[in-house]
Amino acid sequence: MIADHSASDHRPTVLHLSGDFPDCVSEQKTQVVKHLIELTNDQFNHHVVSINRISPSTGALAQSLFRRGNLTVTSAPFIFGSAVSYTAPSRGLLHETFLLRLGRWLVRYIAQMDRRPDLIVGHKLAIEGIAVREAARISGIPYALSIQGDSDTKIMDVRRDLKRTLTEVFYGASFTFPFSKWGWDRVVQRLGDPPAPHAILPCPTELDQPVAPRITGAGLVSVFHLNSYRRKNFATLAQAMAILDSDGTDMIGLDVVGGGDAGPTRSCERIASKTDTIRLKGAKDRSQVQYALNRASAFVLPSRRETFGLVFVEALFAGTPIIYPAGTAVDGLFDHFPFALRVPAKDPRAIAEAIRSAVRNEATLKAQIASWHSSDHAKQFQRKAIAETFAAGLQRAMIRPIGVATGLVDRQVSK
Repeated sequence: MIADHSASDHRPTVLHLSGDFPDCVSEQKTQVVKHLIELTNDQFNHHVVSINRISPSTGALAQSLFRRGNLTVTSAPFIFGSAVSYTAPSRGLLHETFLLRLGRWLVRYIAQMDRRPDLIVGHKLAIEGIAVREAARISGIPYALSIQGDSDTKIMDVRRDLKRTLTEVFYGASFTFPFSKWGWDRVVQRLGDPPAPHAILPCPTELDQPVAPRITGAGLVSVFHLNSYRRKNFATLAQAMAILDSDGTDMIGLDVVGGGDAGPTRSCERIASKTDTIRLKGAKDRSQVQYALNRASAFVLPSRRETFGLVFVEALFAGTPIIYPAGTAVDGLFDHFPFALRVPAKDPRAIAEAIRSAVRNEATLKAQIASWHSSDHAKQFQRKAIAETFAAGLQRAMIRPIGVATGLVDRQVSK
């Protein structure tokens, strides 16, 4: 809940632009940005503009293009700020054009706020970042960015024509919060290393208190919403389980925790039916998820794409080794820890071998997790440290001048 915004409130004002914030238009959005704001609400006067894109009809799109800069917007207040619906085409059509219009609309929105923001934060480089940079350019307010590896790298991969724009957005930010190391590395590889500071900002979870490992677990567990079974790579995981079954490996099965709509559930049932070792357990509440993680021998989720993958950290705090996908999720954060096994997501035999290794060495790996629980490395994934990292970055972002030398951008774009 956002606190009092009265004149006696001396906290700096931070305006957030996010398409991933639960609001009165769509409540079924990820909670990550919301949790970051709640964790630092005692230090900042946070104001959220939660955006929801609506695809226009062909006629409405044609009319919009002739309006030369106006954006069709409806806005409704909610407890964190304003829930905004704006009309723009899908599939990346006129992506930059309409986001620049959104940025100019945001300037008009700022002019009507009770307090002028000290900072604007765009919660994705390749979407909100474009709008936020335009608003910052016009208003003179500095801006920060978060980088969400899944969405941002996907757009960079398919929209090579936006390299200059995205480089300008990236280099113009006064501070950047990548949610994952792999996401930061991929963006820097594509756009270059900007002059402003950054800090890896793990996604916060309430399941961040250590639970003593059970030295002998009750098989494998995976946790995901069944509607996302393709992105979560369930078919390949099932192939790995079938390999273990055909090899005669003494396995005790895989429990899949997560609900889903009727269609995706039927698809998962068909995939699971190819081996007797997979059980679909349905949706569970958060305490039940933690219990399922704690009682397992290992947690396995070889996702195809994953910005961060909170459940990997939740599994570790629940005392369970993890098997995670190379090049996404928590990759790069646990390189030197044997209880985090890295696998190529497309290779079922490699996944099967990682499962064998985790089960074979379960007692040793869980003893190492127990030691890790009290380490400084573990603390960085807890809410207190995450809040401190976020707050320090926001404060630092406010005191840096906006803008970046054109020549620096030119050199990066030409590479």
